[in-house]
Amino acid sequence: MRDGILNETIQRVTDILGGDLDRVAVERVVIGLFFTGVKLDAGTAGTCATPRDAVLGEVCCPVSARAAGYQSLAGRAAAELMGGALSANGLQRAVGIATLNALCELCWQRRPTAGVDLLPGKDAFDATALRDTDRIVLVGAFIPFLKELKRRRLPYLVLERNPAALKPEEMPFYRPAEAAAEIVPAADVLLVTGSTLLNDALEDLLAMAQPETRVTVVGPTIGMLPDAFVGRGADILGSVRITRPDEFLDLLAEGGSAPHFLGHCAEKVVLARRRLRPPASAAA
Repeated sequence: MRDGILNETIQRVTDILGGDLDRVAVERVVIGLFFTGVKLDAGTAGTCATPRDAVLGEVCCPVSARAAGYQSLAGRAAAELMGGALSANGLQRAVGIATLNALCELCWQRRPTAGVDLLPGKDAFDATALRDTDRIVLVGAFIPFLKELKRRRLPYLVLERNPAALKPEEMPFYRPAEAAAEIVPAADVLLVTGSTLLNDALEDLLAMAQPETRVTVVGPTIGMLPDAFVGRGADILGSVRITRPDEFLDLLAEGGSAPHFLGHCAEKVVLARRRLRPPASAAA
């Protein structure tokens, strides 16, 4: 079902926070070049990748920008903006997912997901514990994972909508995104960038994977409420926890991205389905 993960996560947030949700407001929103960030007056923050086609095609100048539907967001109810996660408008969707993720952080603080371990400071690539014999499929040219796959000389295929995102030496491993139905079912390990949640591709990709496939979904777009992902076969979720929201939003406002905020105002976290929690040697 389209947006099933987002719909289920919104419902989960609503159930966990109950009446308290109505008292949570958005304090600040930043739509950065690479990531969109939202801080709540409850003190938590969330983020989402800013869509590459964030500005509507018909917007060609400041005067025509009214087509983008600008409106003030600070002070609005978090529950209202969270609903934007289901919007067809790219910017509204990014703001909605970032708001949802900020609320997910509140939910995790209140009620951690049963059967899922939070591993602070861990890297999702290491937590996946890849083997030399694994047939690895990477969905999206996620640069940190590409670098590690090449460094470890692990065989892989990469599904990508934009082949220009790959370097010349990576092109032999490239397959067009349209080949997903053929490539994904054959994977032993499926590594998926979280931006597929933003472009509405994640649901289908998870449905294509075999039950025994080990699935990792990674990226700051993925929040701290793993229920809907785990329920669809994800084993490892690699995300970020925003530790200093104000500094995080300041950084996004100045064009910063993951290399700038990781280790400064946000940290890597892994949410691991307990039955696949990696041994200490693999996660180090």
